Amino acid sequence: MATDFQEPPIGILDAPFDTALSDRYLVYALSTITARSLPDVRDGLKPVHRRLLWAMRLLKLDPNQGYKKCARVVGDVIGKYHPHGDQSVYDAMVRLAQTFSLRYPLVDGQGNFGNIDGDNAAAYRYTEARLTQVAIDVMDGLDEDAVAYRPTYNGEEQEPELFPGLFPNLLANGAAGIAVGMATSIPPHNAAELLDAAMMLVDKPDAPDAAVLDFVKGPDLPTGGLIVDPAAVIAESYATGRGAFRVRARWEIEREKGGGWHAVVTEIPYGVQKGKLIEQIAGLINDKKFPILADVRDESDAEIRIVLEPRSRTVDAQVLMDGLFRFSDLETRISLNLNVLDKDRTPRVMSLGGALKAWVEHQFVVLERRTRHRLGKIADRIELLDGYLIAYLNLDRVIEIIRTEDEPKAVMMAEFRLTDRQAEAILNMRLRSLRRLEEFEIRGERDKLDKEQAELQALLADPAKQKRRMKRDMKKVRDRYGAETPLGARRTTIEEAAPTRDIPLEAMIEREPITVILSQRGWIRAMKGHGDLSPKEAGGAETLKFKEGDGPAFAFHAQTTDKLLLAAENGRFFTLAADKLPGGRGFGEPVRAMIDLDGAIGIVAFLNARAQEQLLIAATDGRGFRVAVSEVIAETRKGKTVMTPRPGAKLLVVRPVAPEADYVAAIGDNRKLLVFPIAELPVMTRGTGVQLQRFREGHLSDATTFVFAEGLSWPMGGGSGRTRTETDLSLWRTARGAAGRTPPTGFPRDNRFGG
Repeated sequence: MATDFQEPPIGILDAPFDTALSDRYLVYALSTITARSLPDVRDGLKPVHRRLLWAMRLLKLDPNQGYKKCARVVGDVIGKYHPHGDQSVYDAMVRLAQTFSLRYPLVDGQGNFGNIDGDNAAAYRYTEARLTQVAIDVMDGLDEDAVAYRPTYNGEEQEPELFPGLFPNLLANGAAGIAVGMATSIPPHNAAELLDAAMMLVDKPDAPDAAVLDFVKGPDLPTGGLIVDPAAVIAESYATGRGAFRVRARWEIEREKGGGWHAVVTEIPYGVQKGKLIEQIAGLINDKKFPILADVRDESDAEIRIVLEPRSRTVDAQVLMDGLFRFSDLETRISLNLNVLDKDRTPRVMSLGGALKAWVEHQFVVLERRTRHRLGKIADRIELLDGYLIAYLNLDRVIEIIRTEDEPKAVMMAEFRLTDRQAEAILNMRLRSLRRLEEFEIRGERDKLDKEQAELQALLADPAKQKRRMKRDMKKVRDRYGAETPLGARRTTIEEAAPTRDIPLEAMIEREPITVILSQRGWIRAMKGHGDLSPKEAGGAETLKFKEGDGPAFAFHAQTTDKLLLAAENGRFFTLAADKLPGGRGFGEPVRAMIDLDGAIGIVAFLNARAQEQLLIAATDGRGFRVAVSEVIAETRKGKTVMTPRPGAKLLVVRPVAPEADYVAAIGDNRKLLVFPIAELPVMTRGTGVQLQRFREGHLSDATTFVFAEGLSWPMGGGSGRTRTETDLSLWRTARGAAGRTPPTGFPRDNRFGG
């Protein structure tokens, strides 16, 4: 059934939901960007901070006045200017008072305003505050029409759109904020350096950004520390307005009697809570992740003092600190994202030089407004003085008019050609003022005003004079925050340092002796201590318990800091961390559960990578090469392919190469032996290799390296432990790839060199 179309009720807009949602969210996003989260490049403040300082100014909380409860300030702010939550406003006020958050605090707090440990401030009913001299400098000029005013949210009050002062607050105190789709992060800088750079820009407004870096070397953080980035990195960050700075704690060594020492941290990175930092370092100790550090103590009072005790006096102090820089917040990165609102209230990322130029440009606007305001005040005063002079010169007549006329104001204006303001001022004078109406005093004041008026008019007309005036005013502020003052002295050192070194494994793992055992079926374990590895009948490792049908395959001594190499028949090498091996109780765990190795592929070798420089590897087809141990260490479970045997062949030999070895010996299952110079065997990183020995039938049985002058040795049978050495090897000495000859009498029947 059809129905007639009805118009929506009055006051209801019929619109697609997605369009309405998009429009409203855009309004919210713009409000967040321009009226909440991003600072203005001209005064470096967000609205909440600006309103806090404005409210405190109206409460006359000057540095030379008494404190008032923060609750009073917060109440005025949220009631008159900033209709948001009281806690958020108070949190913003607390940050303005924290000496470890702001380089130049704008609020002087009395009471508990939090601390660097991360403890919160007391409630606003307990704390009191007043303005600092810095805040006065930031607001200087508000009484001189230096900036525009706007109505508050309810139209009952007026508030300044920004502050006009000659203090470079944006860069001096920094800012941080997250808006919708954009954010800002600006670290604090040294005000004296900024003002020096600003005075340079007054004379050279077109100077390149790099010229600013002749004065501003880097951030100057409230908590000190060291900026350790190279100058080129800092310059690049400032040129683009985006980047980060690497900040380290400041530390020193304190020597103890007897040769001991401990490290003392006196400054921590900006933004790091000391309490959480101590917990972080203590966690490294408790979890045994940094064994060379024995203890951490917090001995701080008003000054930071964190004591770090090494495990022993032999620990390298720089290694200790490098480890802590890497694994704790003793080194952090503070970001730079110079995203601010420009003079048109448009958000954009500026360079350091661009932001400082925008502030200097704003100061010239302020200078012009203040000058015009003063000229207006002078003109008003001159007008009154001229009226007073007329009254003085005609005092009797003025008194007569006032006594006899019903409308004396109109009569005086007509008779003496006075303005309304002049006539009103004369009528409002007290009788006691008549004795002061002396002509020379009036003319003296007027002459001074005429002179000042001429100077100000000349100032407006001459840009060169404006520059001189600007530099003079900047220098006054700069002297107040100079390097010789307690507040202005630079706290953060710019000192290039190399990135933290790779910490030796020994520093991360407690070094303990172990005996590593791998069974024939691939079960691995690590016994504490260096056990006896002699044969079973001598009570050695073979007496350990194994599962039925299993037995020892590999057993050797190691340290928990070692890396162990496992080579498989398919030519892949796997790396196991000795400290991660299962304990010696029970039968251990399957080694194949720790690496990606198929159960059908056999294990050829298992050895300690420590103290080995090269390995000799060879396949059953007689091909092989030398490889550096550093090239076969793998970082993942999948291992690393080192040898790629030809079809039908598999990896057979993996032996360490002695540093002094100069010859290679190879023997096949056909009982043919040959030796050749090791120089003929290339060093490779991976591949199939070259032919060590040629076979008409059969395959390689074993290969080894040795010192030719000392001869070739092999173990004698019977479990006696004795060896036999053949020193005259001229019969078997040949070129690589030959077939070889029958080995010397007594060579083992299994065609193995042993060892």
